Amino acid sequence: MPAVSQVRNDWSRDEVLALFALPFTELLHRAATVHREHFDPTEVQVSTLLSVKTGGCPEDCGYCPQAARYHTGVEATKLMSTEDVVAKAKQARDAGASRFCMGAAWRSPKDRDIPKVAAMIREVKALGLETCATLGMLTDTQAHALRDAGLDYYNHNIDTAPDFYGEVIHTREFQDRLDTLAHVRDAGMKTCCGGIVGMGESREQRAGLLHALATLPAHPDSVPINRLVQVAGTPLSGTALLDPFEFVRTIAVARLLMPRSMVRLSAGRETMSDELQALCFAAGANSIFHGEKLLTTGNPDTEHDQRLFERLGLRPMHVASADVASDCSTTVHAAITGEAA
Repeated sequence: MPAVSQVRNDWSRDEVLALFALPFTELLHRAATVHREHFDPTEVQVSTLLSVKTGGCPEDCGYCPQAARYHTGVEATKLMSTEDVVAKAKQARDAGASRFCMGAAWRSPKDRDIPKVAAMIREVKALGLETCATLGMLTDTQAHALRDAGLDYYNHNIDTAPDFYGEVIHTREFQDRLDTLAHVRDAGMKTCCGGIVGMGESREQRAGLLHALATLPAHPDSVPINRLVQVAGTPLSGTALLDPFEFVRTIAVARLLMPRSMVRLSAGRETMSDELQALCFAAGANSIFHGEKLLTTGNPDTEHDQRLFERLGLRPMHVASADVASDCSTTVHAAITGEAA
């Protein structure tokens, strides 16, 4: 059997399930070993996101407070002006950011929206920042237009395993998501793609999610693993909570399957104990979202994150850039969709 750390796109679902079934400490040991082969285990990428258009989405994703059909208290907003986005990007840059992500709660942008977003991308790019976006499904033409505007990263999650997808979403097909990812890759942009666990899926279906990600034509550059945030008014509110050790197993298996990808703790971190987060870092997670809001759900406050890093001996991942002060270490990076993290 090839070394686990070898980058492969031919994993079988049975192989993924076998990793999930390892004794917990053995799984963490293997994941930590692979993590050290590709990353400094004391560094964690710190990321954030600006919602440039919130709420009013026509889809029916069962987890999403931004869906117009659910009564969750999220008010729909119009697309922000370029000037306001640039002001936020300057704040991020001045705080040490090297990447800036813009998220919009669309099923897919209309062609008339693309020039507006492209203008944001060009202006943010002019600040010396890498650019990221998450806007929903894209056509091939739209993907190339965003690339031509200077977009570096695009996020589009597959959410869950192909065989569980229909239990959560009915307004678009799993293949639609794969098509958008293909358009993004073909346009020459990097991909951020992950999913959500704790939606009532079985372990086999969690394995199916990671199998689908690890057998894409190219592993996502970033793999956000979200723990369901249960929002009152959404269909998945009241779902049985996922065993925390099973969440850590998911992080560890993601690290083993995709050794060179950033594995990101995204939505749901607000309700994770410090001890659970520490286990996730030990299992190979090396990126978090940082700040008050993760689109429309809460996120741990920055001071708490700083204290946690100090307690664990971790530090923010340094990103060198000619346009960013040499002592800056915060990365603003796309890792979540307009529907979920």
